[in-house]
Amino acid sequence: MKVFTLTDNIPVYCVTAKSFPEGVQKAHQTLHSAVPFSKDRRYFGLSRPQEDSGIIYKAAAEEIFEGELSGLELEPVTIMKGDYLYTDVSDFMKNIPAIGEAFQELIHSDQIAPDGFCIEWYLSMDICRCMVRIK
Repeated sequence: MKVFTLTDNIPVYCVTAKSFPEGVQKAHQTLHSAVPFSKDRRYFGLSRPQEDSGIIYKAAAEEIFEGELSGLELEPVTIMKGDYLYTDVSDFMKNIPAIGEAFQELIHSDQIAPDGFCIEWYLSMDICRCMVRIK
């Protein structure tokens, strides 16, 4: 595990999966059908346990310019700046379970913030950065 510092908050717009893990792919498909693809846009997956509901998962995209996505029926969420423990998963599309395995390792640290998200940051079509915020 390494530490990465996110220097600014990242406002994102989200589609919440109807279930986890079964609804994750559909949430990303719904998001991508609403938000125009751009190589300049950052894409994320946000998850965390929710009391009595299991894990809640949100597919998320960043605006390229302010107000671009605010008119869509998407939920606004802020990824908070700060220090994050992370590990990069290469070729994640060939091994989706590797993302879950990375988070299982990350969440067992006593350093993580209890109210933060597990964040999948899709750096490219080949690399997913799995990160959790440090207290």
